[in-house]
Amino acid sequence: MQHILQIIYLVSSVTFILGLKYLGNPATARKGNLIAAFGMVLAIFATIFLYTFNEDGEEKHLGNLGFIFGALLVGTVIGWMIAKKVQMTAMPEMVSLFNGMGGACAMLISIIEFQHLAALSEESPFILITRAGGNITGHLLAIILGLIIGSVSFAGSMVAWGKLSGNVKDKSFVKQQFINIGLLVIILILGYLVVFGNGENTVVLFYATLTLSLLYGILFVLPIGGADMPVVISLLNSFTGVAAACGGFLYDNKVMLVGGILVGSAGTLLTIVMCKAMNRSLLNVLIGNFGGGASGEAATSANFEGSIKEVTPSDAAILMRYAKKVIIVPGYGLAVAQAQHVVHDLELLLEAEGVEVKYAIHPVAGRMPGHMNVLLAESNVSYDKLVEMEEINPEFNTTDVVLVVGANDVVNPAAKTDPASPIYGMPILEVENAAHVIVNKRSMKAGYAGIENELFYKPKTTMLFGDAKKALSQLVTEIKALG
Repeated sequence: MQHILQIIYLVSSVTFILGLKYLGNPATARKGNLIAAFGMVLAIFATIFLYTFNEDGEEKHLGNLGFIFGALLVGTVIGWMIAKKVQMTAMPEMVSLFNGMGGACAMLISIIEFQHLAALSEESPFILITRAGGNITGHLLAIILGLIIGSVSFAGSMVAWGKLSGNVKDKSFVKQQFINIGLLVIILILGYLVVFGNGENTVVLFYATLTLSLLYGILFVLPIGGADMPVVISLLNSFTGVAAACGGFLYDNKVMLVGGILVGSAGTLLTIVMCKAMNRSLLNVLIGNFGGGASGEAATSANFEGSIKEVTPSDAAILMRYAKKVIIVPGYGLAVAQAQHVVHDLELLLEAEGVEVKYAIHPVAGRMPGHMNVLLAESNVSYDKLVEMEEINPEFNTTDVVLVVGANDVVNPAAKTDPASPIYGMPILEVENAAHVIVNKRSMKAGYAGIENELFYKPKTTMLFGDAKKALSQLVTEIKALG
């Protein structure tokens, strides 16, 4: 029976790898998601029905099947309902919420396994002894790592969820960076004592580690500014993967180990890529409070030469209708207005009139990694038209019109020209090089980094104010009227 279980675990691991590969392309992403989900379902049911263990010399299967299937049913129904009802604007916080649940699972596994070991003690509830004098250092190490990483991921993801949903504000304390570092050092010392200590007060040390890890997860994410949230989400996702891998070591479960490694490595690589896209180190992201209130508020007082020029939908339609090449820059405002389908209609209409249309995608546009790609894929925009920043920037010089829809910080020239700006050094979409720039915004409110945008005052820039969905619909109507 165990041989069959291991074969199924191998098959499930292969489906995870294939699923991850297919997720790399929007055209096959749905298929990849279904393949990986099938592998997970296969692994779960194989574990329930095929896993056996020895107890008192007798081979047994898992018990409490009623509780197991009850929990599976409740979790499936809740997850299905949330995923079906979530709006694209709320997708980032849903990702944070689900990722936090993964971290919570790893944390709970560590707590349960530790309690199981502690229950073996015959001397005192505060002394952890080894099983029949055996060495359980490796077992404890996997437990404590899963506890620390899972707790940080859970607490941090909950704070990220609160910030993305608007319920939690950026908050930093005096010397908080040093407080966080000191807290982390204490956590590591306590973890070391749990694993390599002399066994005294181990239970107390364990739960102190748990408490401080949860506190660290909160303080770790709380001061990080909104513009850095995509990086934080991908980093916390990698934490959850590593915590799950610790569970795989703990149970000697190959499929759990492979899944955790894949999630951890993919999250880590994505974090590195996004930091590179922002031209900042991960350390700078974590302690720099990029997009936080203080620096952002100071930056909003900047005075720019020039003035704001507003454009009417009819004039904007004429510019775009008779252009040869138009590039659309989507941002979070597009998601807020649920305007992805209208922008696709605009694209099709312009192409029918002989205009070349492309989309410029900045790696950190939106509130989560790949937010704009997911948003536009939902409206059936061809993946070939989504062009990454490095490839699209040279094309702005030959572009007649750039339409910026709800984006702000990713097109802000201050990233190149103002050393005092909190986004200085971040690569941006160089839309100012185009012949005309039309910026659709609801108001002149600063972007998520909290700073004004010099682009809005440039001579070639005109502002199309209003909700993105309404403004784009007006553009479509006006272009159709031009014949």
